[in-house]
Amino acid sequence: PESAVRDGELRHIPVDLIQRGKYQPRTDMNEEALGELAASIKQQGVMQPIVIRPISADRYEIIAGERRWRATQLAGLDSIPAIIKPVADDAAIAMSLIENIQRENLNPIEEAVALKRLQDEFELTQQQVADAVGKSRATVTNLMRLINLSLDARVMLERGDIEMGHARAILALPQDQQTSAARSVVGGGLSVRQTEALVRRLLAGPAKKLSAPVSPDIRLLEQTVAEKIGAKVVLQHNAKGSGKLVLKYNTLDELDGIIAHIK
Repeated sequence: PESAVRDGELRHIPVDLIQRGKYQPRTDMNEEALGELAASIKQQGVMQPIVIRPISADRYEIIAGERRWRATQLAGLDSIPAIIKPVADDAAIAMSLIENIQRENLNPIEEAVALKRLQDEFELTQQQVADAVGKSRATVTNLMRLINLSLDARVMLERGDIEMGHARAILALPQDQQTSAARSVVGGGLSVRQTEALVRRLLAGPAKKLSAPVSPDIRLLEQTVAEKIGAKVVLQHNAKGSGKLVLKYNTLDELDGIIAHIK
């Protein structure tokens, strides 16, 4: 068993005594990028220690640095430099989320989920979250809004098919329109400005057809016929010279009166 450790002590720890952190915000690791990191570690070693906490006499859990730990194993190394922090669960949650948000290359959705979790776990305001992770409140607000994207749009953002600017524009749409808008962005290779224009068009809806103004002659004819038969008349006349004469009534008695006038 390892001897008692001081808070913040740096040691080389066997990789097989370390396990993945429960509070890791990253949901997916790019295998190609992991392979590149492993090749770098094989040549130069681990340049930045991972952060771990003891969970038993000879077992450790990662607080920050899971990519480096995995890449170290891929590189075939037996141990990894680690800073040991003997902390309780609640502190481990905060440290893990904050360390990963600040240091690891999370995609925007992973970062949004991590920020929301930090806020919910510790009942923080967005300003307190921003202070904890060293970001502006506006940045934190914009990231956390990404959670409201439709599932398909979120996946496109995670994969890098659309960028943060595209996603922010698409968020103005109802969720049931977000996926089709995101697909239009990807399919058309739209810029952020073009995406904003697309969103404005979708929000405006289909252009309404303006009805042509009724000429004074038609109005006069409607009034003349209406007076003759005692009912409201609408004359629909088109450019070809044809049209409809519509008689309106509210009761059967009115209809009988119209028929009597015609007879």
